Amino acid sequence: MSVNTTLTIFPCPLSKGYGIPAKQAWLLLKVFLAYRVVLGSLFVILFYVRLSPSLIGSYNKDLFIISSQIYLAISILSGFSIVGRHTGYTVQAHLLILTDILILTLLMHACGGINSGMGILLAVSIASGGLLIGGRCAMFIAALGSLAVLAEQIYADYTHSFVTTSYAYAGMLGASFFTIAFLSYILAQRSEQILQLADRQQQTIANLEELSQYIIQHMRSGIIIVNRDQSVQMANEASLRLVNLAVMPGLLSDISSQLSRAFQTWLGDAEQNLALLQLPNQSDIHIRFMVLPTRHDFFYMVILEDITLYNQRLQQSKLASLGQLTASIAHEIRNPLGAISHAGQLLSEIPNLSSLDQRLIEIIQTHCNRVNHIIEDILQLSKRSNSTREKILLKSWLEKYLFSFNLEHAVSSGIFKLVPESDSLSAFIDSSHLKQIMDNLCQNALKYGRPELGPILLQLLINQRDVCIEVIDNGAVISQEDMQHLFEPFFTTSVSGTGLGLYISKELAELNQAKLSYHLTTDNRSCFRLRLQNAEHAIIDI
Repeated sequence: MSVNTTLTIFPCPLSKGYGIPAKQAWLLLKVFLAYRVVLGSLFVILFYVRLSPSLIGSYNKDLFIISSQIYLAISILSGFSIVGRHTGYTVQAHLLILTDILILTLLMHACGGINSGMGILLAVSIASGGLLIGGRCAMFIAALGSLAVLAEQIYADYTHSFVTTSYAYAGMLGASFFTIAFLSYILAQRSEQILQLADRQQQTIANLEELSQYIIQHMRSGIIIVNRDQSVQMANEASLRLVNLAVMPGLLSDISSQLSRAFQTWLGDAEQNLALLQLPNQSDIHIRFMVLPTRHDFFYMVILEDITLYNQRLQQSKLASLGQLTASIAHEIRNPLGAISHAGQLLSEIPNLSSLDQRLIEIIQTHCNRVNHIIEDILQLSKRSNSTREKILLKSWLEKYLFSFNLEHAVSSGIFKLVPESDSLSAFIDSSHLKQIMDNLCQNALKYGRPELGPILLQLLINQRDVCIEVIDNGAVISQEDMQHLFEPFFTTSVSGTGLGLYISKELAELNQAKLSYHLTTDNRSCFRLRLQNAEHAIIDI
């Protein structure tokens, strides 16, 4: 964002000062200089040509031609200095105005004094001084001009240079100088206020433009701007990530022919503004089209949204009502379950029970505990709070987590091994939710991952610009049939499991706009991958 430099254009001690953009101030000075060059040239040309009777140099030809040549020479020399900016603006402006007053007064005297009409040219100098130097210095310049005219009249009267002198005319001319100076001062102030307002508005527009660009580039939803010919004008980072491209495509067809056809269909029928884009090895993408009319042309906005995020929003509202229902059911089950468990404990205290009775009591207690675990998991799911995401430096967080997990579960330090790709990887996630997810994954790996065959790896890496935590174990490979139901509630292949651990972990991940998945590594080992938002690429959810 560029901001014009503001130049305080007069250091006059009598002046309060005002500022205008430096570029415009120098331009005004060049315009006044051009006026001086033209005026000086006219003086010299008219003096030598003399096409008709004229007052030019009528009283003192030598004074007129010398003053004209000096005036033109100073103007030309000042031109080189102003164009090259060899001296400061203030010095140049004062030099031009003061030499104007002095030399124009001499030219007026050479042409016959105030009655020649040459004094009116001083009004241009006074007005220029008000614009170029400004402030109360404009009044000071008007005073100098008035004094110069009065001094010329006094000198002419004292030396009897002219037949008549006119002090009244000199006074009126001086009064006009002050009026012109005052008006130029007011005009300069108004110009300054307008320029400052325009500058503030320009800065505001530039800031809003940068802000809108930042928001668009960091939205989680993909945004692509195209024209009617499907030529891509702009694409934010999220859109490139969703369609798995590294650089902005030239045409919609470069992304997908299906997307191009859907856009063309929408142009013919505005009702068809929704589409579902299916890309190889990618999640389905929800597409929406919008018109962006401008003053001179029409542009079109293509909004891309990961279908998983789209479904998540629907699922959150469903889970909110389902959570209330499951919580009430769980409370109702816990009451009779507590009575059963208590009765079983009382039965176990009866003396001389047979081994069969003891076995039946153990079965009662075992299944009471199992049902109680299921109820606790359901209550935990129903009480799930909204995520409070924060930036977490994952390597140090995982090191502390593994230390606490090993102590809590009496696990030796060699069972889990952290393999970070980088020490600086960070993500946005609720730390308490991340702990619950890691607890489920690590407990499952400890229980089913056969750690006796080798360490369980916690791998930290970057995958498609997202930060991933992978838990890799040595357990049996999950079959294709079981993989389809792996994250469903109450699905388990263990007689002692509740089937809610992975489901809760997946729900917590989606609540933090993360993704939990299962796949096999290149060496055919089971791997649970938690894909998190990279904190180095901030994302705005709208």
